[in-house]
Parts: sequence; structure tokens; C-alpha cells
Amino acid sequence: MTKVYSDPTAALDSLLHDNMTIVAAGFGLCGIPENLLAALRDSGVKGLTVLQRE
Repeated sequence: MTKVYSDPTAALDSLLHDNMTIVAAGFGLCGIPENLLAALRDSGVKGLTVLQRE
């Protein structure tokens, strides 16, 4: 990865669409992707399925 984003919202800009599935690692008591989840919530995209991979 050569691009660095200032925040998760900027990284997700134009990538999200309704009814998509996203797989994210790092769930659990440590490593919860809080900023990613907040950016997904705030994006306004509907019908997301978020899968965890531990």
C-alpha cells in the first residue's frame, strides 16, 4: 500500500455501496477496528454485512 489516508472516512470515500459485504480482521477485546466501524456507520450506506475474522 502506497497511499496513506488521514482518517478512515477518507480511505472509504467512493469505495462503499449499498448491500455490500466487508470482511475485517482484528475483532475482539483488543484490536477492535473502532474507527472503521464508526466510518461505516457514518457513511450512510445501507444493508452492509460485516464479517469478522479472528
